[in-house]
Amino acid sequence: MTETLGASSDPEQASSRGRRPRTRNQGLRLERLYTTPGVHPYDEVTWERRDVVMTNWRDGSVNFEQRGVEFPDFWSVNATNIVTSKYFRGAVGTPQRESSLRQIIDRVVGRYTEAGVANGYFATDEDEQVFSHELTWMLLHQVFAFNSPVWFNVGTASPQQVSACFILSVDDTMDSILNWYREEGLIFKGGSGAGLNLSRIRSSKELLSSGGTASGPVSFMRGADASAGTIKSGGATRRAAKMVVLDVDHPDIVEFVETKAKEEAKIRVLRDAGFDMDLGGEDIVSVQYQNANNSVRVSDEFMRAVESGREFGLRARQTGDVLQTVDARELFDKITTAAWDCADPGIQYDDTINDWHTCPESGRINASNPCSEYMHLDNSSCNLASLNLMKFLSPAGEFDGVRFAKAVEFVITAMDISICFADFPTEAIGETTRAFRQLGIGYANLGALLMATGHAYDSDGGRALAATITSLMQATAYGRSAELAGAVGAYEGFPRNADAHRRVVRKHAAANDQIRVLGGQDAAILKLATAAWGRTLATGEKNGYRNAQASVLAPTGTIGLMMDCDTTGIEPDLALVKFKKLVGGGSMQIVNQTVPRALVALGYQAEQVEAIVEYISEHGHIVDAPGLRREHYEVFDCAMGERSIAPMGHVRMMAAVQPFISGAISKTVNMPEHATVADVAEIYTQGWKLGLKALAIYRDNCKVGQPLSAAKKNNATATTAAETPAPVPAAAPVEGHRPVRRRLPKKRPSQTVSFTVGGAEGYLTTGSYPDDGLGEVFIKLGKQGSTLAGVMDAFSIAVSVGLQYGIPLESYVAKFTNLRFEPAGMTDDPDVRIATSVMDYLFRRIALDYLPVDRRAELGIFSAEERSGQVAATYGGSDADDDVVEELRTSVDATPVVRPAVEQGGSAPAAGAAPGAQVDPGVAPKSASTVAAPLGKAGSSTELLELVIGKSADAPLCFTCGTKMRPSGACYVCEGCGSTSGCS
Repeated sequence: MTETLGASSDPEQASSRGRRPRTRNQGLRLERLYTTPGVHPYDEVTWERRDVVMTNWRDGSVNFEQRGVEFPDFWSVNATNIVTSKYFRGAVGTPQRESSLRQIIDRVVGRYTEAGVANGYFATDEDEQVFSHELTWMLLHQVFAFNSPVWFNVGTASPQQVSACFILSVDDTMDSILNWYREEGLIFKGGSGAGLNLSRIRSSKELLSSGGTASGPVSFMRGADASAGTIKSGGATRRAAKMVVLDVDHPDIVEFVETKAKEEAKIRVLRDAGFDMDLGGEDIVSVQYQNANNSVRVSDEFMRAVESGREFGLRARQTGDVLQTVDARELFDKITTAAWDCADPGIQYDDTINDWHTCPESGRINASNPCSEYMHLDNSSCNLASLNLMKFLSPAGEFDGVRFAKAVEFVITAMDISICFADFPTEAIGETTRAFRQLGIGYANLGALLMATGHAYDSDGGRALAATITSLMQATAYGRSAELAGAVGAYEGFPRNADAHRRVVRKHAAANDQIRVLGGQDAAILKLATAAWGRTLATGEKNGYRNAQASVLAPTGTIGLMMDCDTTGIEPDLALVKFKKLVGGGSMQIVNQTVPRALVALGYQAEQVEAIVEYISEHGHIVDAPGLRREHYEVFDCAMGERSIAPMGHVRMMAAVQPFISGAISKTVNMPEHATVADVAEIYTQGWKLGLKALAIYRDNCKVGQPLSAAKKNNATATTAAETPAPVPAAAPVEGHRPVRRRLPKKRPSQTVSFTVGGAEGYLTTGSYPDDGLGEVFIKLGKQGSTLAGVMDAFSIAVSVGLQYGIPLESYVAKFTNLRFEPAGMTDDPDVRIATSVMDYLFRRIALDYLPVDRRAELGIFSAEERSGQVAATYGGSDADDDVVEELRTSVDATPVVRPAVEQGGSAPAAGAAPGAQVDPGVAPKSASTVAAPLGKAGSSTELLELVIGKSADAPLCFTCGTKMRPSGACYVCEGCGSTSGCS
């Protein structure tokens, strides 16, 4: 590697700063992008103090609390919570604990800037300040974010680990296998994930030197799986993330392919026997191989054999001799059947991966990190950072490619600097990473960007825009890498791999020439990308490159929440409705902010936008929305729900951007429950033909070990694994559970309340069980013998019988509050001052009388005394409602309609309400979107979506806070606390 620079012309000044002297006229010259000379980025924003109290959604217990933290006023409550709980360092409650966003940004940017100076990255002191200010501004304004280990470790007393992704290696010796266990444990403990290829280990069909038979890689996977299940990554926040890869020509490939499918069958048997087999259940630990993602590494030779129906040879690990010949199609069918059955194994395309390898002279690419986006040499690592694409979209809907490219240059520079001071879990990983300096710049919010600009995710225009942006990012990243090579030297392994590296960069540039644009934004961005590739090729030919790879597309789970992204990585929008937390506690449902922007971009007028958004708020989808043209439906297609994107739509988007990514793409292709094995085979085959490097599928409801998924649908309607369902022997009907009516005793406590709603008078009589709970309701409204009185009597009987059969009172309250019909208006009840209907009043009154405050809080129902107490305690006598409205005003457009979901200490303003308008926390907002009942006890966007579409989603519960997680690339992320199931 080229030696870093020294011998400054002013050694005294350099010494006084405690940094290595800088050589004159070397290093980078930097221009300001966002900042103003003489003005610090912190002085341009308004700061405020907030209290962060995070509770377990299931039982209400507090799992994190820190009060008085400091954040900019435009940061959402969710982003504040994530950063405070995940990234602030120091013991909570001690003076050493960080309490301001300024502190963690200064901690990270300060370390990067010092290392940049010490290693000769900046030509002058002015360039150093520009770098520091620009990095600070972009982090402060959520333009990009480093991966989580940077926030965990940089600038602290901990080892300065900056990488989230690691690839290990294992050889066919017991020492190497045991070292594999140890290295994985160290990486998991540090909060990261690792992957490796087990194909060097002899198969169970081969002999040992002692004359015995080898155990085979699958047997050793058991020990590694048990270790991973024991160690929580980072010591607390998530289970280990790992990837296990096996080559398709390994003699034990069938055993490997079927391991998780067989365990899934075991899970079903144990579940049916009454064991707790949900993810996180106490009995799930008895099942093996559940802590890793499995992938088969297939070759072009194998895929061609599948196409032609030829035989394929499985080879001995030491000699390479063919031990067994198999039918390629039969083996491929076993792979796709197992994936259909339990989502494993995924597939990695070996020849494609190594054809795009920049360093083949130093070794093959054998494996990937757990989420399959980082692919490079064994015993290496990659640090990641992602840009928020929506930050480059102007109010007029134009993507600012020039600003985007300049931001990429700053981020790549910072990422490379981090390798200068980074620590690594093993010396072998440290040596490889310092010699090859692999980087993984990427982006988030692509799905939101496409929708906001009026592009369908699965469309030629959407793919063209995504491809041109990704090409511009890659060209700029490698261009800056080439500039860095001229300033501080190419990576150590470059001379040996120079021809191969330049060949791969030319392949990227050639792929840019193949993009077919439709005109408009994609054409303008393509022009920028083409010019950038020209400069990059010329600079790289002269200087070489500083980094063996530049980009990946990661899941962006926790950091996506940190940046307030609507969508993660390359993913489309999850759904059109979103779960949003509010200042002061509580949450609400809103229509995603990309929807109104998309409608404006498509040419709809303000009145039409408002009507369509109201419809989406009420129904959760756009089908039959008033005034929305059918040709625009596809713009609003999402990953789940009504009009979900077809599986091949996901694959085509991946194929559009893959030629402009150094590594691969973390993404799972979601498939409907009725998909067949043939559908899976088609997806895996098309992934190979379209040039992807890796692919994984998830068929809805294919795994038992997911909360709430077992009872999704009547199993009689599910499609079987085969194209044609095999006949199933008739079985005796199983007697299902039948509810038992619990009748009230002859003598029971009761009370009668007189009420007036909008001038209509009536009486509410309730009776309860002597021990606990409401058991009957009688409502008198209207004259005796009238139709209204008869209807109310019938309604009262229906509710009473339901209560006695065990229907929770909360369910009735959730369904009947917020109903809107006459009579409505003022009441004579001081606790419920305004009601949208008699039903709305009655069930608010019943909730106040019979539900404890914690359950009422989830439903947004408080007495007058409780509301006053909350205002006094939380806001010191200021108007709580104004604070809630202000939060909405600064984060929600005027046009979207909001609907309360679960409100604690606050409520939503009426649609169209002026900022600062008074809103009664005990009264529903007056909007057409509130005609439907509140969406229950949703705790995340996934749970909200489940309530909208009426079926459960296959997503695990968060180990930390109990919230149902949502998909994020090939992983899951918790919107409640930021924990992830993977390595992002």
